[in-house]
Amino acid sequence: MKAVGLIMAGGSGTRFWPISRRLYPKQALKLIDDREMINLTIDRCVPFIENKDMHIITNEEQRPLLTDLVKGRLNKENIFAEPCPRNTAPCILYSILKIKKIYGDVVVCVLSSDHYIKDEKRFREILRYASEYAYENKKIVTMGIVPTFPSTGYGYIKKGQRAEFESSSIYHVDKFVEKPNEELAKTYMDSGEYLWNSGMFVFKISTMLDNFQKYLPEMYGEMMKIYDHMGAGDEDKYLKDVFPKLEKISIDFGIMEKADNVAVIPGDFGWSDVGTWDSLEDILEANEDGNVVHGDHVGIDTKNSVVYSEGQLIATIGLEDVVIVSTKDSILVCKKDRVQDIKDLVQKLQNDESFQRVL
Repeated sequence: MKAVGLIMAGGSGTRFWPISRRLYPKQALKLIDDREMINLTIDRCVPFIENKDMHIITNEEQRPLLTDLVKGRLNKENIFAEPCPRNTAPCILYSILKIKKIYGDVVVCVLSSDHYIKDEKRFREILRYASEYAYENKKIVTMGIVPTFPSTGYGYIKKGQRAEFESSSIYHVDKFVEKPNEELAKTYMDSGEYLWNSGMFVFKISTMLDNFQKYLPEMYGEMMKIYDHMGAGDEDKYLKDVFPKLEKISIDFGIMEKADNVAVIPGDFGWSDVGTWDSLEDILEANEDGNVVHGDHVGIDTKNSVVYSEGQLIATIGLEDVVIVSTKDSILVCKKDRVQDIKDLVQKLQNDESFQRVL
């Protein structure tokens, strides 16, 4: 069995504005240590997957930046780019056809570029189990996260019948469920039958292609027109003609929620999707006042806050449960319980021509 990695890295990470920008997205940021999020993702897969077998799918706009950031880890040929955004199903189909052209029918591990994983050794162990099970049983294996609190921000996966595999437990998927309200999230967690949907999954290429042919046949047929031209001089021409016409649909809606050969493996490796500013509290060490601080900060009666500065001193008095971010051209001040609304704030900035400089 050979496994290769595919990192999804086309997002903009608008909830991390103002340090995340259109041409400098979240996966390029150094939020955890001195490595960018994209390089953290590559490094945690080694040695199970070698650097030469890791691949990135992004967009044309971000490809030059990511090519530069991963230099020394990945060759530029390992970075694929979709010509326009069509959601995750088309870009995964395009990517696995590219990988098939290079390696043949191998196992692909689809990963996100902006996750934090505390126990990387345990992560690689589970990734190996998932890969071997997917290879031997023609299954799509999604990695579910054992809930640590009743989150309303994640989708959930309900475990079905258990299937023992080596020293790891794998379950058939009973169903995928959308983000619940708080009461339902508590019910899910208390039952022990539900896992968070991490968005990471593993499959043999032939297994996933069979599902595309079954559930998204038009997309499959169109993309197969490109397959014979991959690696040739006219690949871009065919890609730019076909790709923009494909249906905009996620891999979850298009394949995962319909397929009858999906399994889930519980992940207990300390996971966070690093989705919003307050998620840094789960990853970085807080000071004696409960504040997570990056850069220079002096505070009086300032507690349980996230303070992030890219150069300027941030001085605070009498604040609690806030996020403050300072860059060279912007300052964000936000209540912690409103961090999800930063995405809406960015949309408001996008609608005003006078603020394009901060995007």
